[in-house]
Amino acid sequence: MRIEEDLKLDFKDVLIRPKRSTLTSRSEVDISRRFTFYHSSSTYHGIPVIASNMDTVGTFEMAHALAKHSLAVALHKHYQEPEIVEFFSGLPPEATVFYSMGITQSDYEKFQRVKDLAGDAIRYVCVDVANGYTKSLVDFLHKLRAAYPRITIMAGNVVTGEMTEELILDGADIVKVGIGPGSVCTTRKMTGVGYPQLSAIIECADAAHGIGGLICADGGCTSPGDIAKAFGGGADFVMLGGMLAGHDECAVEMVDHEGSRKVPFYGMSSRTAMDKHAGGVAHYRASEGKEVLLDYRGPVDNTLLEILGGVRSACTYVGARKLKELSKRTTFIRVARQLNEVFGAS
Repeated sequence: MRIEEDLKLDFKDVLIRPKRSTLTSRSEVDISRRFTFYHSSSTYHGIPVIASNMDTVGTFEMAHALAKHSLAVALHKHYQEPEIVEFFSGLPPEATVFYSMGITQSDYEKFQRVKDLAGDAIRYVCVDVANGYTKSLVDFLHKLRAAYPRITIMAGNVVTGEMTEELILDGADIVKVGIGPGSVCTTRKMTGVGYPQLSAIIECADAAHGIGGLICADGGCTSPGDIAKAFGGGADFVMLGGMLAGHDECAVEMVDHEGSRKVPFYGMSSRTAMDKHAGGVAHYRASEGKEVLLDYRGPVDNTLLEILGGVRSACTYVGARKLKELSKRTTFIRVARQLNEVFGAS
């Protein structure tokens, strides 16, 4: 046993310090990015925000809606093969959509069949496991990269620099960063495992950028300001779940709750998700997610305008004319928490 006493920070622990700026309007800010990926050598241009691969967010409908704004979607992995092939076959080449998969042999074989039929329409893959520290993930990346050298692979999740480096060297172009920060994730409560998300982003970004890789900050953003902090901390992409949930494009049936329209939203390790997709919670594990009811929010377009407007505004406050400049111009200020948070006062 050992204790690390270095300060670790979450989004709520900091604010971004404003700086002098020559910008006169938010409209002058370019929040798109261009990347060339380390392994696949393919290029990307768009706004680096990705809808999470949750079945209440990562839908075909969300992909079409976000593509209009140059944002990306990681599809959930529970679609059937024919509908996946049909979707990708009709996808415009400028859209950024990740095919999501686990690391079992059946996941791999399903991907092979879909890729054979959809061909080059599938350019991005999200290899998603809750615990990115396992040898099985490393072995799977080796196999996937060897078979598909031109595919851009995002893999995770991890929260430390050394494992970020390993996944990049093992075949990942983008490493997904975050264990337990999501609003419907209970991993930290159930297991005691986690890492404050902002510090994880800063440390993993430093590790990834040193060897030519990229990171995606996954989880913990509850406002546009949190997204700006993630980019300011060095994230190349930011993945959103709860902030995009509750919209028409989530393809979830609304429920009436106390006279108002609500939309279910749940973690993919929740009992709800496992009952739906795996026939229940296996006897050897526990649920690490929860279900909540969100207010119905209508079409996602208005929320996207708020998100993108907030990020542009953050850039103007520090004088970043382009999103790529934000991390270079960000100074974080630690803020004191309320006394009852620090001392547990009632």
